[in-house]
Amino acid sequence: MQDHEHLHPHTAQAGAAEPFGGGFSRRAFLRGSGAAAAATALATGQGLAEAQEKKKSKIVSGKGPATILLNVNGKDHKVQAEPRTTLIEVLRYQLKLTGCKPVSNDGVSGASTVLIDGKLVSASTALAVACVKKKIQTVESLGGAPPSGKGPDPVAKAFVHADASQCGFCTPGFVVTVRQFLDKNPKATEAQIRAGLNGNICRCGTYANVIQAALAVVKGGQ
Repeated sequence: MQDHEHLHPHTAQAGAAEPFGGGFSRRAFLRGSGAAAAATALATGQGLAEAQEKKKSKIVSGKGPATILLNVNGKDHKVQAEPRTTLIEVLRYQLKLTGCKPVSNDGVSGASTVLIDGKLVSASTALAVACVKKKIQTVESLGGAPPSGKGPDPVAKAFVHADASQCGFCTPGFVVTVRQFLDKNPKATEAQIRAGLNGNICRCGTYANVIQAALAVVKGGQ
């Protein structure tokens, strides 16, 4: 027993640190390594957090609003817009064109539909700065309001005649969509009209009357 203890003196006392070369113990080495790793992780984590915070602050602050020129319903307008300002915000709150409705921020309802260079676009998702040098047409241009002065568009008249609205929030988007669709498909069938209006939602369920309004325009040849 004495010989055994002589050969392994570090095991004679429970929990004693093992020699690890040059007078250092393995336990001290591991403890020191753990502290160094923790310090490195802490420093790295703080650095990443600070970098992310600086990046976030830079994005939020931006450069502030700038004056841009938008052509809406055939007339140029100077408006103020930040890089994040949507087209519907400019139309409703600066130009007082409240036809397009902010029913859904992602534009899936179709209530904020406008025409940009003849294409259907959701004003809720389009950035105002991206519409510079483009021709924007809102539902107001189809209702006979200035500057058109031509009276209501046949599509708008058909919606009134067919009673194709209830609460009215979806109606402007439907009118714009029907007008654009029939311009491209003047002899559209009912099945084609249903497919063409698939991007617009009516919470009141007046789809049948909307279809009848579109068919009336087709039959009238306008």
